[in-house]
Formats: sequence, structure tokens, C-alpha cells
Amino acid sequence: MKIFYSETHRKHQPPFEVFDGGKRVPYLENTDRMDRILTAIEKTDWTELTPPADFGLDPILAVHDSGYIAFLESAWREWLILDPEVSSSPEQNAFLPATFALRRNPRVPSTLLGKAGYYIMDLSACIVAGTYEAILSSANCALSAAKSVISDRSSAFALCRPPGHHAGKDYAGGYCFINNSSVAANWLSAKGKVAILDIDYHAGNGTQDIFYERSDVLTISLHGDPDFEYPHFIGYADETGAGAGLGFHRNFPLPKGTGDEGYLSALDEALKLIRDFAPNYLVVPTGMDTFDGDPLGTFKVTRAGFAEIGKRIAALGLPTAIIMEGGYANAALGENIVTLLENFKS
Repeated sequence: MKIFYSETHRKHQPPFEVFDGGKRVPYLENTDRMDRILTAIEKTDWTELTPPADFGLDPILAVHDSGYIAFLESAWREWLILDPEVSSSPEQNAFLPATFALRRNPRVPSTLLGKAGYYIMDLSACIVAGTYEAILSSANCALSAAKSVISDRSSAFALCRPPGHHAGKDYAGGYCFINNSSVAANWLSAKGKVAILDIDYHAGNGTQDIFYERSDVLTISLHGDPDFEYPHFIGYADETGAGAGLGFHRNFPLPKGTGDEGYLSALDEALKLIRDFAPNYLVVPTGMDTFDGDPLGTFKVTRAGFAEIGKRIAALGLPTAIIMEGGYANAALGENIVTLLENFKS
């Protein structure tokens, strides 16, 4: 199995994030996550670590607002100009807004901090000096996996960091800046019908935002019920698409404590929807934060559960681009993702 990975992700290492209640904590979406996965991959004999190709901005701009991408590219430089003291200790600083847009009357402000509040939805999407370079590299990993599943007619894994499924058309959030899975799926949609099956613990709100009015890409997300879980305002069962996309989006919000049995039951229903849709390609935003003991999740999925999840998805027999999303129980992260991936090896 080809695994697309770039060391460029290390340039994105915010020194902190802000949790609910205003608690400042070390950044959970960190480089250690990738190191744990790489260590586990190195123990296998069926993986091929491959650098991503550079696809340029066009596939990204086909999904994301150009003003938003321009903001991501220039935000850190502009922040240094506005606050020169940051230059003396950039490793201790991250750029975040203090005011957030309600989005009831969309208007993009002209100032940097105004734009930040418009384009960033929470306090985990921290921008540092290397963020933009890292997010482009992450998107290229996803696009390279998508290209690989076409050319090889098999599955590929994009070891993406930063992750992407919380990033909408014109906003960042939940550690995500560019929606890697959506960029890959949109690129694939020019070649045939695509289904997205999001198995991260948190709702794929950004993916829902991007494809909500489209019928050529079926989007499905299994996740913690947003009534109690991030992202709170999207991911409910009655959100099923709009316009041409009505009926082409499905959310499966699941209760706290969901374990292997409950998760696999919902997965089987989702897989039936995919079979009925009959796509040419499958994109799987893959988070291991459904794992029992993950610090950002409440599910109880076991490693044996991940093996069965992988087995059932692979049984679809579709060329599949698996895109890395969340998972923060770092000690178990590598073995968990390898347990899922080995079901897709050719």
C-alpha cells in the first residue's frame, strides 16, 4: 500500500491551544502523532512511504474560497507587522482571533483580526510561521492518494497533518485549515461518482458544508452526537442535503459510550447507502479518536473494532483513498491505524 507523507507537517507546531472554559493547554494535534504512526508503519512489510506530488492551488481553490486561502497564506506575516514583539519569540506565540463572526450577515472585514474572526471558527486552529506550508503539503498528500487509487486501481493512505474535515469552504476549525478529504474527493469527482465515509469521532462539518448541495458526491459521517460533542452546531440526523444535494448527505450521530457493536451497526447502514449509490471511488476521512480512552472522545471502540471496521469498508471493493484525520491517544495511535489499514493492502 502506498502511504503519502511529508516531513513538512513539522513546520506547523503551535505552542498551545485554548480548551473550553479558557484553559490554555499544549497543542494536542502535534508531531508526536505522526511519529507514532510512522513507527508502526515501519514494522510492516506491505507499506511504501511515498512523498506527495505538488498539485498547485487549483484543486484547493476548486473547494475553498480564494479570499480564505489568501488569508491563510498571509496571516502570520501580517501578524508580525502588527505585533513586532512576536518576532522575538515566535516559538511561544500563535495567531488567533479574540472575536468570532456570527455569520448571520456575512461580510468579510478588511482588518487582519477581523478576517481572522471571520475565517476561523474556534481556538484550536492556531496559525504559526509554518502553518501555510504544512497545510499545502497535507492537501498534496490527499491528492496524491486520490491520483494513486485511479492509476493503481487499489487503495492508498494519505498520512495528512494538519487534518482537514472540520475546514469548510471559507473557515478553519478543529485543527483543520484545508479540507484534505474534500479536495481529494472533488478532484476524483471529475473521474466518476465519489462517496465520502467519515469515521472520525467528530462530525465532518466542513465536508458537509462543501458538498451539501451536490448530488455527485455522497457524504456520510459517523460521529459523536453534536448535541453534546464538538462541533455542536452541525452534524444532526435531520441534515440530509439541500437543493440538488437533498438526500445525498447522511449524519449518524451516536451516543456517548458507543462501543464496537453500536458503531458497527451504524457502519453497516452507512455501507448500504454507499452500495446503493454505486460510486466509482471512495474517500475515507479516518480518525482514531473513536478509540476507548481517547482524550477527545467518549466512544469505546477497541482495536478489534478497528480491524472489523477496516474489513467491512474494504469489502466494498472500491478504489479507496484513506485520509488521516484525528486520534489523540498517541500511545495506541500507530497500532490502531495499521490495524485498520492492513485490511486494504493489495
